[in-house]
Amino acid sequence: MKRLLCMLLLIFFLCPALAAGEEEETDITLDEDPAETETATGTAEEPAMADSDFTARDAFIEDIIALGKSLYEKADGKAQRAHYKGDIYVCKNFTVYLFRQTRGRYRMAEYPDVQLVIPDNLPAKECKPYAYGFLWKDIPAEKGNPFYEAAQFRYDTKLSKEENLALAVDFMKEVKKGDYFQMSADYDYGVGAHSAIMISDYDPETNTVHWMDSNMRGHKKKGIRYGIVQFDEVKDITWWAKAFCHKKRGATLYRLRDDIVFAE
Repeated sequence: MKRLLCMLLLIFFLCPALAAGEEEETDITLDEDPAETETATGTAEEPAMADSDFTARDAFIEDIIALGKSLYEKADGKAQRAHYKGDIYVCKNFTVYLFRQTRGRYRMAEYPDVQLVIPDNLPAKECKPYAYGFLWKDIPAEKGNPFYEAAQFRYDTKLSKEENLALAVDFMKEVKKGDYFQMSADYDYGVGAHSAIMISDYDPETNTVHWMDSNMRGHKKKGIRYGIVQFDEVKDITWWAKAFCHKKRGATLYRLRDDIVFAE
């Protein structure tokens, strides 16, 4: 009896350690092609929903934001390589990576058998007379694209600079949580295309938006670009508007459709 009791006590104290040892941490491989990467997130079971108004679309957005936050915390303020085609910390790659890592358990109700896809940026030659960077390829929903164009600003040379800026500010007021934001900009951090994800609705009380992204800020070391991962950054919408309110430039908000459901 004493021997059996000792064995039971030994098992009791060892079990937590054994269980902990089974957990695996997934490291980010920077040379990995985001298009070929899927994680267990894609097969996770549907969570219990305490709030009856909380939809699959809401869950998808929360998954995207949570993964963005985890990568931000993992980076710990240190710049990450954002130079090569497969580097997930390039701005567009970052937003695409977050989508592809979390899309597995979601579908569109209208096309339940089609895996979700996220469009690439429209090639520069197809953006003319506008600059590259704020337009996506036009992929139809039946091909898996769950996004639609919620709002867009294009600089209008027939209007004054002040009139264009007013329209650009109005455009930023359309921001909703989960929006994928694309712009062609000329601002504090550089000139060209940038991608970000809005993590809350536009706040009219503070006139601000909150977002997450990668490689808006960064530096080069020995010719290689390194970008900072940002989460819950906040700026006045006029700051944003001034960034893309330039001739041949603009911005677009791409939003998930309302009929996002859990994959069966």
